[in-house]
Amino acid sequence: MKQIPGGVTAPKGFRAWGVHCGVKSKKADKKDLALILSDQECAAAAVYTMNRVKAAPLYVTMEHLEDGTAWGVAANSGNANACCPMSHEYAEAMSASAAAATGREPGDFVVASTGVIGQTINISAIQAGLPQAAAALSADGSDAAAHAIMTTDTVKKELALACSIGGRTVTLGAIAKGSGMIHPNMGTMLCFVTTDCAITREMLSEALREVVPRTFNRVTVDGDTSTNDMCAVLANGMAGNPLIEWKDDGYTVFLKALRQLCQELARAIAGDGEGASRLITCAVREARSEESAERLAKAVVGSPLVKAAMFGADANWGRVLCAMGYSKAPFRPEYVDISFSSAVGAVAVCRGGMGLDFDEEAARSILSQDEVVIDVHLHEGEHEATCWGCDLTYEYVKINGDYRT
Repeated sequence: MKQIPGGVTAPKGFRAWGVHCGVKSKKADKKDLALILSDQECAAAAVYTMNRVKAAPLYVTMEHLEDGTAWGVAANSGNANACCPMSHEYAEAMSASAAAATGREPGDFVVASTGVIGQTINISAIQAGLPQAAAALSADGSDAAAHAIMTTDTVKKELALACSIGGRTVTLGAIAKGSGMIHPNMGTMLCFVTTDCAITREMLSEALREVVPRTFNRVTVDGDTSTNDMCAVLANGMAGNPLIEWKDDGYTVFLKALRQLCQELARAIAGDGEGASRLITCAVREARSEESAERLAKAVVGSPLVKAAMFGADANWGRVLCAMGYSKAPFRPEYVDISFSSAVGAVAVCRGGMGLDFDEEAARSILSQDEVVIDVHLHEGEHEATCWGCDLTYEYVKINGDYRT
């Protein structure tokens, strides 16, 4: 795999752009409407939030992707278009406007929204903005589109990878947003993946459903799963590789690339958690099963007490063991070893479920870095899982105390 520039427009045949249309903010420098379009029809697949309350754009996208094809994506930030009058009609109007602006059909588009729940969306602003975005569509437009889907994100999330399948270069690109309201089972995040790989809609869906549980569903910021979460992937086949129709060598390479792409974006979302000052990674190793390792790691990165300790650079390993204990995953506490590590070193803090003497100042230095790893060894099996989160800071409360107003 090779990381390359270009984001969502790095694959052949994709163009994108983002504009300010005034969905919420009146600031002209705040882009809030993104459009992505392929030169050819795409095989398409998506996964959605597990929240029982789902926003209208998800239901509209589900309908549009019933045939497994799409041409593009229209997405806005600033308003979730959820739980309010006319939300379904406005989501349909959004796809109709995207179609009119590009010469396609309404059913050709994935539609997505993110922002405040329960407030009627300014559909007229979107209808006015989509022709502007369509007119500016560019093979260099990923940056503009990535900025247009940001809400409380402090940095854009954009990535592209190239690999070789059947002697042809295949490219995958993506943009994503996510900072708060993030929890396993899709969580508020949007991710749009494009690829020029030739792959059937069935294999594309299979790959996405295999990758998401091990990447985006292993991220937690605050324990809240949003109403609008979506990850959609479009494949237009323009790389010219042999069509991937079953789980052959080409599928294996594509799956690996898709997982790497989504994992890096998942890490970026966790590291940019609302108010966060550092990325927290928990790796649970030597577990009885991958499922139990994942459950334990999720409990650790999701614990408010662990997150607060990481903010304070406090090597309070007891909170790690405590979180593991209420995860409902099977393990033997008396076998557990825990250590903290970062770019400046590592410190063992627990062995066999009991505390070790360690240098508190060295530990504080380790825990003060941009990424901290909590390593847990269970000594019970051969399975492992890694999950990602962030610390819990004063800024998180400030951001969410007046998010709506």
